Amino acid sequence: MAELTGARWRTSTRSSTNGGDCVEVADNLPGLVAVRDSKDRDGGVLIFGPAAWRTFVASTRSH
Repeated sequence: MAELTGARWRTSTRSSTNGGDCVEVADNLPGLVAVRDSKDRDGGVLIFGPAAWRTFVASTRSH
């Protein structure tokens, strides 16, 4: 995917270090936030707008 060129992927600091279920996020790209499965890096990628991503993260923190 051309718009993901230059993506800097990171995992959450809350992710397990023993091979647990993790997602990686690239939020350094203009106008989008990309999310992928850390165990399937060549698999699909979900793309969010920055506002939608902030709303999602805020809602998960409140639960």
